[in-house]
Amino acid sequence: MGSNYLTSPLMLIINTLFDLYIFLVLLRFLLQAFRADFYNPVSQFIIKASTPPLRMLRRFIPSMSGQDTAAIVLCLALIYIKFIILRTLDIPAVPIGNATAAIGSVSYVGLLIYAIADLISLTLTIFLIAIIIQVILSWISPGQYNPVIGLVQSIARPALRPFQKLIPPLGGLDLTPLFATLGIMVLKMLIIPPIVYLGSF
Repeated sequence: MGSNYLTSPLMLIINTLFDLYIFLVLLRFLLQAFRADFYNPVSQFIIKASTPPLRMLRRFIPSMSGQDTAAIVLCLALIYIKFIILRTLDIPAVPIGNATAAIGSVSYVGLLIYAIADLISLTLTIFLIAIIIQVILSWISPGQYNPVIGLVQSIARPALRPFQKLIPPLGGLDLTPLFATLGIMVLKMLIIPPIVYLGSF
């Protein structure tokens, strides 16, 4: 058995645990930014799960323009720590979007730039997932409401709005989710690789 016998499962565990919590904190930031229903049961779970570290950070990091800056700082810090741990395990590179980030050979500043790229990629992915879920739910249970649908709509709506202004319904068929999904995927392809490339120096 090679050296990857234990490293690969450990990498999977570290990535999963860190990414899940980063996902929760970023969701909290987005839901607050888009004025989602915080009395929603799902929102309450997200708030309770992410409050302890944010309460400490807010003592030193004030909100800016009404946005929870501490949540973004926490996300970046968690991604950065994740990269440091993976580098300690001799993991040479990780995927960020559709780019490969060589975390094993860059400076600590480079790791921070990689963390920014990863956070942007994750944010775009959340919008993408929200749009896809909303489309699926509109097919399965149109007109019905539950806590998950409410939160999904809160996130998908800002991503769909620019396309809805440009693309009217065609024969009663709303094509904006298709174009929004395509637009987000193209945006990831255009934005993430240059940031990762910048972090490589």
